[in-house]
Parts: sequence; C-alpha cells; structure tokens
Amino acid sequence: MDELEHVLAVQDELGEGPVWDAAGQVLYWVDIERGLIHQFHPSSGAHRVMKVGKKVGSLALRESGGMVLATEAGFAFWNEGEQGLRFIGDPEAHKPHTRFNDGAADRLGRFWAGTMGDSYSNHLYRLDPDLSIHVMESGIDISNGIGWSPDNRVMYYTDSSPGIIYAYDFDLESGEISNRRVWVERSGRPGVPDGLTVDCEGFVWSACWDGWCVERYDPQGKLERTIQMPVPRPTSVMFGGPDLNVLYITSARTGLSEAVLSQSPLSGDLFCLQPGVKGLPEPRFAG
Repeated sequence: MDELEHVLAVQDELGEGPVWDAAGQVLYWVDIERGLIHQFHPSSGAHRVMKVGKKVGSLALRESGGMVLATEAGFAFWNEGEQGLRFIGDPEAHKPHTRFNDGAADRLGRFWAGTMGDSYSNHLYRLDPDLSIHVMESGIDISNGIGWSPDNRVMYYTDSSPGIIYAYDFDLESGEISNRRVWVERSGRPGVPDGLTVDCEGFVWSACWDGWCVERYDPQGKLERTIQMPVPRPTSVMFGGPDLNVLYITSARTGLSEAVLSQSPLSGDLFCLQPGVKGLPEPRFAG
C-alpha cells in the first residue's frame, strides 16, 4: 500500500488529464504543451504517442467511439487514425491568450472543462450531448481538477492559483451547480491543488503542483493522507486497472530550473501506486 512505482519515462513537458478506458484496459493522458495524447496498455506495457496538432488540456472518451477534447481552440472531436480535429465550438475565440485546461465527464455524459490565461477572468464550461455550450462558473484564475461524489450530490472544482478546491451542490438531472463553498484551502504549505479524482469511498485525491505530493481528503475536506513524490509537479490522478485499484499520477517538467531537474530527473514521467482503495468508473461523453 502507498508504494510508489515509476511506470513510464515519458518526460512530458506538461503531462495531464489521465483517463482510464475500462473497456480497453487502456490509460490515456495528454502532454498539453506538445499537443500529444498518450495511450498505455499496462498489461503489455505497450505505449503509443499520438500528435493532435493543438494544445490539449483534457479529454473524455465518447460513448460512440473516439474522444472529445478541450483544446487551445475550443472543444473538438478526435478519433485515432483520423487526420485533424473536428471542431465543435470555441466559447473563448475572442480571447486569444486563453486555453482550455482540465476537464471531465459527469455521469449523464456531459463534458466539463475550464479555461486559463486571463487573470481571474476565466470560466468553467459544460458541453452537453447536444453540443450546446454553457457557462457554469466565472471569475476563475487557473481552472483545474473536477470530479463528483459517488452519490452525484457534490461537485468538486479546483482553482489552482488561490489554492482552493470548491464544493458545489450538484443536480445530476439538470447539470446545474449551486451553493459554492470553499471545501479545501491549501495554504501554509508548499504547492497548489491541480488535477483530482474521487474514489469509491467519496474521498478526493488531489495532485499538488510544486508540492512534491498527492493528497487524499475525506468528504469533509480534512487531509487524510499524503503521498510523497520524487517530482515537484505532479499534475493529475486517475484510478485504473482491472479492479480500479491502481492510482496513476501524471507529472510535468515545464518551467523547472536545471537545478531542480537535477534533483528530480523523473519529472514529466508517469507513476502509479495501489493505495488500498478503489476508484469509480470514468463516464463517457454522450454526444
């Protein structure tokens, strides 16, 4: 339990957004800066890298096959083997300095993703299966990890710069959020919250950018466990494996000095551990 394993030496500039495909037993994640999607088969060790052509902040698998992406140029569909992206829409086309960052699908197949790049003027969007785009939150600095409680009553959402994970009341049927409150304010120790995932017990796992760790919080927001990392910038987390009992952790090397990289040569690589708890199946986008 909690024994960290170095899985792949990929040296991502900004590894992010891991998603587990239970049907194919495959892990996908992105390197945002290089516009790459990784595909990794843990059973065989096979690893493939696919170039998208745009910076990709996050992805979700589609029920109909392929993926939906949140990119620097808006929402888009992408299929392995196809040339180029099929763009859906860019709600921030008028803001050339912003891009989409982290995102996730909820359990009715809507894809949520937020933006960054315009100080405290960024947004969280919801892409519905009918491909309509809705603004769900505003005034965000660095939109980041998002997830839902096992009973679908709470949505967790990270704004990295102030070091806050918010909690909202969530209505699964309508997709509406309300009653925003500060759930975790990560102050007084190094790092800020980045990507997150929720396990089957309703605890939240949060990667700590510049914190050299991954943290687990109970449903009340109390820190329950800290996993020390050999890299300063773990970026996101996702449960995978046949039993959803393996926690995969992505990381970044972008912006690190040569001195720091010499102390953390595995920065940008993929890690995992078996923390003694299982995750939840990852929903697919229904559009």
